[in-house]
Amino acid sequence: MPLVYAGAEQVEAPSEKREWARKIDPGYTSGELVRVAGARNLAEAELIQGLLIEEGVPSLLRRTRGFDVPDFLAAGPRDVLVPESGADAAREMLSGPDAGPPEEPRQAERPRPLRVLAAVFGGGVLATLIAWGLIRLAG
Repeated sequence: MPLVYAGAEQVEAPSEKREWARKIDPGYTSGELVRVAGARNLAEAELIQGLLIEEGVPSLLRRTRGFDVPDFLAAGPRDVLVPESGADAAREMLSGPDAGPPEEPRQAERPRPLRVLAAVFGGGVLATLIAWGLIRLAG
């Protein structure tokens, strides 16, 4: 069977999706989807997706949980997901050559109650001193 239909006069150019599919490395297509990056909006997420496809890593974009608002389709953070077999290659590619080991996520520091109380008390004392000084100047 011939690879090209001889009777066709017009040859269609391959679609953009077909071109992307040709760039995918089959070794990076197995496993569950895992999150490798986050983006602040759709444009940034598509940029990351383009970088990954150039390395042969397929990816999928998903809205970050809690930000699924249909009125703002392009707004809101996105998660970039790749198959498990391509996760290490994607993380390495996105971190760049000069990046060190990945940082451990830090816990948000909770305000200490005594510091908050001291700040409120100190602000009250300062406001009282300013008011007292203004009254002394005026009187």
